[in-house]
Amino acid sequence: MKIKSLDALEILDSRGNPTVEVDIVLEDGTQARAMVPSGASTGEKEATELRDGDKKRYGGKGVRKAVDNVIKKIAPEVTKREFGSQRELDYFLIGLDGTENKSALGANAILGVSMAYVRASAETAGVPLYQYIGGVNANLLPVPCMNVINGGKHADNTVDFQEFMIAPHNAPSFVESIRMGEEVFHALKSVLHGKGLSTGVGDEGGFAPDLKSNEEAVEAILEGITKAGYKPGQDVSICLDPAASEMWDSGKYLFFKSTKKTKSSDEMVKQWESWVRQYPIVLLEDGLAENDWEGWKNLTEVLGSKIEIVGDDIFCTNKKILSKAIEKKVANSILIKLNQIGTVTETLETIELAYRNNYNCFVSHRSGETVDTVISDLTVAVNAGHLKTGSGCRGERIEKFNQLMRIEKQLGKTARFAGKSAFKNA
Repeated sequence: MKIKSLDALEILDSRGNPTVEVDIVLEDGTQARAMVPSGASTGEKEATELRDGDKKRYGGKGVRKAVDNVIKKIAPEVTKREFGSQRELDYFLIGLDGTENKSALGANAILGVSMAYVRASAETAGVPLYQYIGGVNANLLPVPCMNVINGGKHADNTVDFQEFMIAPHNAPSFVESIRMGEEVFHALKSVLHGKGLSTGVGDEGGFAPDLKSNEEAVEAILEGITKAGYKPGQDVSICLDPAASEMWDSGKYLFFKSTKKTKSSDEMVKQWESWVRQYPIVLLEDGLAENDWEGWKNLTEVLGSKIEIVGDDIFCTNKKILSKAIEKKVANSILIKLNQIGTVTETLETIELAYRNNYNCFVSHRSGETVDTVISDLTVAVNAGHLKTGSGCRGERIEKFNQLMRIEKQLGKTARFAGKSAFKNA
């Protein structure tokens, strides 16, 4: 279907920073909109998010250049061509940019167009987005991995590790799973309140209390699970994203918020081994820094047969980097973020490569989010089985959960819920 028009606008994300919104109109009159997210802790090899750099506007974070690139550079080219598929459009955009990391047009500009086009294509085809992307076998609802305690770059507190998540997996459906998660979230609030701790929230809606240690965060969550009437490990398990790249300093890991002490790569692996023995952890994301490849290999050898080891910053949803990881036997799962790579097609290619090599895929939002729900549909489309999109509050997070509930209702009796089997080796 030919693209009739493209337009773009500088809007705001959930942190109050500018981001790109793209509106598309196809030749048959179909209209669609996409909003591009933005990360706080980002991998070095992520596709380039184009910012203006004008300190007089939004501290340099404006995206007028990216918006102009959609309107003045992309729109004139795509509206005079016909594209037979999503792949055709996306690779045309990649060629139009001409750089390895999409720095000419900006990955935020390119992704906005790519997402808007896939949504419009689904509308034209008259099928839900998850079915348009995934076909008739797209029917697996994910376990919501809810980031209930925020630390690191996502919160102004004393906790080094960025995300402490709960995975309510012992449920018959997504609707029941999200209910369990919300009950634990509110029980955790009560636990923290009882300890005299802050229940203000961080960037992703999780609580951001000042705690004596990183371990105390896990222990508070376990108390919240029990208080909600569930059994840790049996009903609700723990997932972690320490975002260790943010702690990487001159070849060591600096606990920059709590103890101010450093640990070697081997000491970090031993810590995670100890935590997995002590706590009901089913998934560890970015347990080591993106440039600590030897450490990652060691971590995978030690824990890869016991839990899901997810690479985020180290892989950046990039199939070339994932290929290297497969060869070196690093991790057993990859985090999937559309804006790390910059097009829908490349995202799907990375997912396909992961599945072919027995790696799991863990679909994710960004800390700077919008109410766009493409990742909800994407998670079901590729049967990923688990998703992280924030905690039990904040509209931009909850809207992803709401979309998944709509999808589950639409699928009816054909819907399946992933449960604990979604996690590698769980």
